[in-house]
Amino acid sequence: MAKTKPGKKDLDSYTIKGTNKVVRPGDCVLMRPSDSDKPPYVARVEKIEADHRNNVKVRVRWYYRPEESIGGRRQFHGAKELFLSDHYDVQSAHTIEGKCIVHSFKNYTKLENVGAEDYFCRFEYKAATGGFTPDRVAVYCKCEMPYNPDDLMVQCEGCKDWFHPSCMGMTIEEAKKLDHFLCFDCSSDDDAKRTLNAFPVSPSVEAKVNIVSHLPSTTTAGDKAKEEMTDNHDG
Repeated sequence: MAKTKPGKKDLDSYTIKGTNKVVRPGDCVLMRPSDSDKPPYVARVEKIEADHRNNVKVRVRWYYRPEESIGGRRQFHGAKELFLSDHYDVQSAHTIEGKCIVHSFKNYTKLENVGAEDYFCRFEYKAATGGFTPDRVAVYCKCEMPYNPDDLMVQCEGCKDWFHPSCMGMTIEEAKKLDHFLCFDCSSDDDAKRTLNAFPVSPSVEAKVNIVSHLPSTTTAGDKAKEEMTDNHDG
């Protein structure tokens, strides 16, 4: 009579081979791709288990990079942006190369230094349909694009909206030197007729313009923040 094979057992942790780094359920990890020319895949570990031969496997929920999504990478996608997908899988724990951190968008924008292990996620992604949650996102500047945290922006002291220097006819270097900034809509008609390189200054405001490389909070973005559909990331 054949013996019944022992069942699988859940593990609380797994130590990455050749390192002292410990992975636990809920951690985000970098996983070795089959194609060595590709960057490592990013996944969230949902479960760790070992079989009767002590082979360790991990149940993961994949993150997709923008270029891996149906809509592809768009201008507002950050270099370290990921989408949390509904694609689950079971992989050998030996394919885990290291750990990483996938921050919320808000927390990512507060990082003073972005390390190689730092990523961020602001959308969940349905792998089969290419749909996103949320399907609306605030947009800024006259180009009405969602915020890319890699891009520097300047805030108008009038309407409190945020603008890309290039959309205002400035270089990044010129924007960094500004003490005050008013967008064309908030400047007077006469000022608006000036050349693109001449920017009106508000003498009543002494605070320097807040030049940022991250998304302003909803309180500072003001009522000018608009909504844009991003159902397929190609609209």
